[in-house]
Amino acid sequence: MSQKLDRRKKYTRKVLKDSLITLLANKSLSSITVKEICELADINRSTFYTHYTDHYDLLHKIEDEITEDMNRYLHSYDYEKEEESLQMTQKILEYITENRLMFQTLLNHQSAPTFEKRLMDLTRNFMINTWPRANELRTEESKYLSSFVISGAIHVIKEWIAQDLKESPREMAEMINQFINNGLSHFE
Repeated sequence: MSQKLDRRKKYTRKVLKDSLITLLANKSLSSITVKEICELADINRSTFYTHYTDHYDLLHKIEDEITEDMNRYLHSYDYEKEEESLQMTQKILEYITENRLMFQTLLNHQSAPTFEKRLMDLTRNFMINTWPRANELRTEESKYLSSFVISGAIHVIKEWIAQDLKESPREMAEMINQFINNGLSHFE
């Protein structure tokens, strides 16, 4: 019985998340109501409130889930090894491909203004703590370099999404890693 309940909870949360993302693709968060989310999800409002306090909480939980997934991907590879670095980037791009609408919507500043900053902070901390070349730099240089690299990668990903994911995740991973390595070579 509890397994059935867990599946039902997962399903409910998924349709609520999907409904919010669908609405965010066309409207700002402040103009969306819980009622609209529930109607689109075909879930009643009391069920919504057993899972989330409001639509801002729902968005925050979506962002939390994505940053947890990204963090797991970042820490599952050895960034010092070029091939593993490429695999990590490819895995993240595959995740973005699988969740295209969500990323396209959340990387839009009008929809979720805090999401891009959360991604930047997550990857900056990872980069500063694990990148050997970044650790050889002074703290300020390391911060600026990581901001430069990460914001560039995010904008490349946004452009890739806008171009209908023409290149494969592998091709994009190779391109992004090449950009990063070329940029870093100037600091050696």
